[in-house]
Amino acid sequence: MNDTVLLHAGATPSAPALVLRPWCRGDIAALVDAFRDPTLRHWTSSVVENEADAMQWVQGQERGWAAWDRFGFAVLEAQPDPAHGQLVGHVVLKEVAFGKPSAEVGYWTAARARGRGVAPRALETLTGWAFDTLGADGLERLELLHQVDNPASCRVAYKSRYDLDTVLAAAPPSFPREGHLHVRRRHT
Repeated sequence: MNDTVLLHAGATPSAPALVLRPWCRGDIAALVDAFRDPTLRHWTSSVVENEADAMQWVQGQERGWAAWDRFGFAVLEAQPDPAHGQLVGHVVLKEVAFGKPSAEVGYWTAARARGRGVAPRALETLTGWAFDTLGADGLERLELLHQVDNPASCRVAYKSRYDLDTVLAAAPPSFPREGHLHVRRRHT
């Protein structure tokens, strides 16, 4: 895992600054707490019921960093020690491969932080990092997928300048309803 990656998203009048950093084992209790939220559980495919599940989830994030094919970031409210703020969300760059022109982004926001612009600010920061870090390797396009009945994710996509590209057919069981594919290109 690359502990040196620390990204900052600015504050807004109604919300503090954010810090994005790779997940670590110290996040396990906060992760279990975040996944107690039924709304979060409804929209994610991850299952985090207890500390063992959270440890497995964090280890998966660490493996992605080590393989350089999935980059999951804990999103924290900035504190004097930026690496240890309160967990407010998650953003991820996934499906990454050297020379592949596209990758996928994903995110979630902890219940206590919803409505404060966490997801759009974190996603915008991740997007800039992805194009800056992987653009020289051919990354030109980022894709964001969500179910059509998730208007909050649609708003995050638009706020983060991901344009609606296609309406996708349902693909049960992992994608039980039609979906939206939003796209952001490197030079837009």
